[in-house]
Amino acid sequence: MRLTVLAAAAALMITGTPAVPASAGGAQVPKIDWTACGPEHPGFECASVKVPLDYDDPRGATTTVALARKPATDTARRIGSLFLNPGGPGGSGVNFALGAGNALSANLQGRFDIVGFDPRGIGKSDPLHCFASEADLGKFFEGIPGFPYQAAQERPFFDRYRSLGPECRDDQRIARHMSTADVARDMDLLRRAVGDRKLSYLGFSYGSFLGATYANLFPDNIRALVIDGVLDPELWSSGRQIESDRIATKEEFREFLRTCDEAACVFGPQSEQRWDALLKSVRANPIELGGQVFTYDAVINSAIGAMYSPSDWPDAAAFFDQLSDAAAGSLSVAAEPDYANGFDAYNGNVCADIEYPRHFNAYKAISRYAAAGSEFGPAWWWGNAACANWPVNPDRFTGPWRTRTSAPVLVVGNYFDGVTDFRGAQAAHRQLAGSRLLAYAGWGHTAYGVSQCATDHTNAYLLNGTLPPIGTVCPANPNPFLPSVTSAEPLVKPSRR
Repeated sequence: MRLTVLAAAAALMITGTPAVPASAGGAQVPKIDWTACGPEHPGFECASVKVPLDYDDPRGATTTVALARKPATDTARRIGSLFLNPGGPGGSGVNFALGAGNALSANLQGRFDIVGFDPRGIGKSDPLHCFASEADLGKFFEGIPGFPYQAAQERPFFDRYRSLGPECRDDQRIARHMSTADVARDMDLLRRAVGDRKLSYLGFSYGSFLGATYANLFPDNIRALVIDGVLDPELWSSGRQIESDRIATKEEFREFLRTCDEAACVFGPQSEQRWDALLKSVRANPIELGGQVFTYDAVINSAIGAMYSPSDWPDAAAFFDQLSDAAAGSLSVAAEPDYANGFDAYNGNVCADIEYPRHFNAYKAISRYAAAGSEFGPAWWWGNAACANWPVNPDRFTGPWRTRTSAPVLVVGNYFDGVTDFRGAQAAHRQLAGSRLLAYAGWGHTAYGVSQCATDHTNAYLLNGTLPPIGTVCPANPNPFLPSVTSAEPLVKPSRR
């Protein structure tokens, strides 16, 4: 199994100027022909529509956007459509709706059509493919680590990732039109296509950036907008996300270690000392376990992956406990079936939105800065090298991010979110005039479906526009290592960011 983190941070050195966004107003509203998704998804409807490839030429070339919906069951009290984004970028909104639609519909009293769509270039929406086959995708990762953690690895890793630009861009129209601003314009067109006067939206992780972009491009078109697990749009779009990433995972991971010791978990006692000793050992020599070899980058990336959901913490602690007692070897690579384009799509969107440094020395320097924050910093940083030879889309939106919306935005953040720092939620709350900040005092990435308190407040807002009282902090769930909560799973598991 190859343990990699496809999510990445943004650069510290940015050039270029913000583009003036094109509106979706001149585009023709598509007609959606919903049909049954198939026997494997009873009660769901699917469709695809054509939207402008370039909103500067709204009557020109088109691209396809795929959708899925769970129709409202309480048709007498139907409010409209609730649009979803699971994160990523690169997460499939279609799969998200098919997987979580029934639970979301029940949570919201059956009063919404639950609608997911694959953003342009992703999943079933004219997907960007950087490789000819799944085998070629696997070959791309051969011979390089998940991220470089030794000086000799840095240049080969940079050169390999930098080569993605021409591979993905050449002869693929969609690669030049995958900015989040264009996804927001698509979403406004879809809002009109389903007949909603204003948008209702629930976005997680990277979906918070899509929500913030929509709010700034279409501030008068909002009925209810929730962003949960929030990226600071100023940091993300300007390329300074690493300022947050270098600290956020460390803060949550220290909570992982603290709660492990508190609950006398298998990795304790003195789990912080065991973790430091494990990193020192695996950096010097890979560790063999169960016929596989785990290198330093694999251990770091497995820790980052566990920070998405505290329900995974007991298993992660057991894994680290086993590694701490093991020896050395070589990691095998598990390929992704059917060549799902999550890796390609992640880079296609991020490189469209954010102008990264072009030169190797800049990546080295920023990696040193990232490492100074914590051992997790370089893992978030180095994947951005994919954008070193990939020009940004001219229709991207880079701010200003301060606006007042037609309805207040609900901003939800976890105190210990190692993927999207709580400071991101605080920043978005400041930027969106009239918004309300709802805090969850626990761990993990996003709060909906994890904290009953946060879930109830979110449902009340989506249904009735009822905001939680100013200063509301939902209490943390019990220690994730306690037996009563180790089996708990979040209702919604967002993708990557």
